[in-house]
Amino acid sequence: MRSHSRARSAVADRSESAAAALGRGDSGPRIVVAPPGPRSRQLVATLGATEAPGTNTVGAEPSVVWAEAVGANVLDVDGNRYVDLTSGFGVAAVGHRHPRVVAAIQSQAARLVHGLGDVAAHPARVELGRRLQALAPMADARVYFAVSGSDAVEIAWRTAALATGRAGALAFAPAYHGTSVGALGLTSRPSFREPFAAMIGAPVHRLPFACAAAAIDAVLDRHGLEIGCVVFEPIAGREGVLVPPVGWLSAVAERCRAHGVLVVADEILTGFGRTGALWVAPEEGVEPDLVCCGKALGGGLPIAAVLGRADLLAAWDRPGEALHTGTFLAHPLACAAALATLDVIDDEALPARARALGARIEERARRWRTLPVVTDVRGRGLFWGIELRDRDSALRAARAALSSGLLLLTCGAEGRTLQLLPPLNVAEEQLAIALDLVEVALCR
Repeated sequence: MRSHSRARSAVADRSESAAAALGRGDSGPRIVVAPPGPRSRQLVATLGATEAPGTNTVGAEPSVVWAEAVGANVLDVDGNRYVDLTSGFGVAAVGHRHPRVVAAIQSQAARLVHGLGDVAAHPARVELGRRLQALAPMADARVYFAVSGSDAVEIAWRTAALATGRAGALAFAPAYHGTSVGALGLTSRPSFREPFAAMIGAPVHRLPFACAAAAIDAVLDRHGLEIGCVVFEPIAGREGVLVPPVGWLSAVAERCRAHGVLVVADEILTGFGRTGALWVAPEEGVEPDLVCCGKALGGGLPIAAVLGRADLLAAWDRPGEALHTGTFLAHPLACAAALATLDVIDDEALPARARALGARIEERARRWRTLPVVTDVRGRGLFWGIELRDRDSALRAARAALSSGLLLLTCGAEGRTLQLLPPLNVAEEQLAIALDLVEVALCR
């Protein structure tokens, strides 16, 4: 009994220490031991002995191990405090552990933790469906819940196939739409697709991202009768934060609609205010037929959705059991977290805040573009990519950033772009410190 008491006391002490280190989540970095520290290295080694290889954690260089996070700060198991410029792959758009999101999860957990998937609804699911319907970037919208971004992409593609009778798709390269077998057909990177090529069946016609309109016309003229939808990221995120020229997305939509091809916007990373607007596609003059959303929606819990025209989603109305579902569909805790997240985005005016802070990053970007190691800087709102001359330069910069207390990712097939994706409510002074440290890392 005494040993258990001591263990509980140790946990409590660590929690109090972490709370003191993290505060409100609006602090700058603090490095107490060179990352990854000894505790992180030990845990990653243990992980390698328990988990199968296949993730970036297992079988790669040791990484820092997260212990706690709040706001835009992350604390690792060695006591280092970081400014998070990843938002946990864009999920923590309202910051880590936002108090309103935590309270909503706790309240829901006291009533209903798990339900019955697609068979029986619960009040939070009903309310979230109503909220998403009101936010949808198309008229007369309906909601199809998903359990992940890849799942949402597959639902959208299947919807197009059911509604049009055409299984094919038009996609772009580079693009990332997920790594489940269905979504993988739309993802462009060969290293993701080739090991599973035999499992990918439907025809996908792929064009360069931001290609000339004539190339789109040529594909549609030749293959339009087998293409049910075009799928695009308004800004290609994981593949390098690529921003298309003004008017390109609307040209894609116009040409596809002329051939009866449905327009699917993958806003899983860009949606809910990341770029300074709730959705990017309407800002570019496009009203999508279907839009995929996720990541930021759950405030830290896994949930995604497809929003689309009612007449298209009616194609799922068929006798028998559900054709696409999951045990954890519209999970009660995730729905409660999503409702709180949408409230925070609205009440704290986070899209407008992202737009204003993005203007400050653009000021920095002008100077970064003059650095010898930098070949391009592009982005919008709080979604930026700094492209360096080669992969080694990007890795050096990322390691330098980590050693100074910044968490950021490299992206793109060549791995030479640094991705800046902070929470939308990152403190102004905190962001300024982080941008100073990014510049130091670029100059090393």
